[in-house]
Amino acid sequence: MNTLTVLATGPLALLQDHGRPGLGGQGVGRSGAADRGSHDLANRLVGNAPDAASIEIVFGGLNVRADHDLIVALTGAPAPATLDGTPVGHNAVLRMPAGSVLALATPRTGLRSYLAVRGGIAVAPVLGSRATDVLSGLGPPALTAGTVLPIAVPARALPILDQAAVWSPPAGAIVLRARRGPRASRVADDPFGRAWTASSRSDRIGIRLEGEPMRFVPDLPELPSEGVVRGALQVPPSGEPVLFLSDHPVTGGYPVIAVVISTDVDLAAQARPGQQIVFRDKS
Repeated sequence: MNTLTVLATGPLALLQDHGRPGLGGQGVGRSGAADRGSHDLANRLVGNAPDAASIEIVFGGLNVRADHDLIVALTGAPAPATLDGTPVGHNAVLRMPAGSVLALATPRTGLRSYLAVRGGIAVAPVLGSRATDVLSGLGPPALTAGTVLPIAVPARALPILDQAAVWSPPAGAIVLRARRGPRASRVADDPFGRAWTASSRSDRIGIRLEGEPMRFVPDLPELPSEGVVRGALQVPPSGEPVLFLSDHPVTGGYPVIAVVISTDVDLAAQARPGQQIVFRDKS
């Protein structure tokens, strides 16, 4: 079996796929790639099924060595990349000869890059998925230097495509489209149009937003715990919302005042600490 060896990981590198859908009733969150669109594109470029496992790289810094001739693709946050010292691009099919090293620097914009390998990364699945869920601890551990990743035999033909034209995450404020949530009436302030700042305390569970705290409508009874979804904007007692990402809890007890539409959650997953986020009403 072909393999890829991790030489360095940067701040965080995880294996991700489409996660574990359909298990919420058993208390198992879906997890999976934080930016699903970028994950899927990387797989399409190398001829993999969309749910093949890729590497999700936070803030660059990944170094990997091809132990055999491999075909790979990088997508998501445009971290400057080199192959044996020669610059290579994102959203393109790359050929890594055996022994060559692919190295990523810090992305100019965005937060999460994805590396797909033709054939898919073939570690043992847990509950049908190779995704790492940082909240529950399910799935393979975070990658470390020295990890050797097995690569499956390709099952599909390689597409006739060298490069895909796609957007890059913005450097300025991120505007996310959202619909009002089921508990919007429990806050006195409108969540739309105001600027929030992504906190450094954010992770794959959710983006913690900093700004003028929202005011609650007084004298309302406490809510029971309810199911929550990816993209839910929940307001804890501090009044500063949390936007749930892929590793969100299955239930929550605070009011969900808005829900970001699915495609824009991918964009939210590229928000860097300190970047402004504005919600636009899509109701």
